[in-house]
Amino acid sequence: MSYEGHEEDKAKILGTLGGARGIVDTGTPSILFLITYDVTKNLDHSAIAALALSVVLTIVRLVRRETLQHALSGIFIVAICALIAHHTGKAKDFYLPGLIINALYAALYLITNLTGWPVLGLILGPILGENVAWRKNSARKSAYVRAGWVWFGLFISRLLIQYPLYKANKLNWLGTALVVMGYPLFFATGWITWLILRKVPTVKAPESVTE
Repeated sequence: MSYEGHEEDKAKILGTLGGARGIVDTGTPSILFLITYDVTKNLDHSAIAALALSVVLTIVRLVRRETLQHALSGIFIVAICALIAHHTGKAKDFYLPGLIINALYAALYLITNLTGWPVLGLILGPILGENVAWRKNSARKSAYVRAGWVWFGLFISRLLIQYPLYKANKLNWLGTALVVMGYPLFFATGWITWLILRKVPTVKAPESVTE
């Protein structure tokens, strides 16, 4: 009998992986940067517009008393992107940190999967009440590994397509690839992760016994 999962687990999984708010907070400023640069051809103005949008999104989250985690990380990432682009004087370098982040995530998922400690299990296990008990259940461990390969595929495919565009200085094509491989693929990958994990029951960690 297949395990159909629980709605609360679904919310925890998708929320931990970023969710819609995280994508908006970290992705929208990059899109605004590209649009502003296409219109003004001014690197500094485009970077300031992107950073200003990140600040506005953070204020909106604060007013609505929502989590600031992704908004604050969005400000930090956009600020780093703006500083690098300003330092090099190349608009394409606004997207360089994103490429580096994708490379690091791809390496992380690859290494942890191959060593038998899939990062998804380490992240989601404590949130779902499993801790690392899932490692003793071959089915649950296998589910985390399979889901991890899906995320590896997302990050490595971004690199394979976006890095050549970055090297060729095809800014508009790079921006288009970022949009297409951003929101749609992230949500698809998160949903596939849920579909994989929901088929295998969570492995509850043994409760500690007090003397």
